[in-house]
Amino acid sequence: MDNFLLGVSIFLSVLVILSLYRAVFGPTDIDRIVGVGAVGTKTLVILILMGFIYNRVDMFIDIALLYAIINFVGGLLFARFFMRKGVL
Repeated sequence: MDNFLLGVSIFLSVLVILSLYRAVFGPTDIDRIVGVGAVGTKTLVILILMGFIYNRVDMFIDIALLYAIINFVGGLLFARFFMRKGVL
């Protein structure tokens, strides 16, 4: 079971790198916002999988929830900034 979770974590890490590429080199600002949001979501899943691997799910869920809140608020702040700028 640990090998499966480790394989899924590695696969998600590759997907994070692809999303990070979109966040850095996105053609528009909206693509960059979506890329950062996707990186944050995949990071949450990786944190939960790490909790299963280390048998400390309770601790990693707390960290993941905090990271989810920060990711959500950051997305709202970026959206508000780009609305004021006139991009959205």
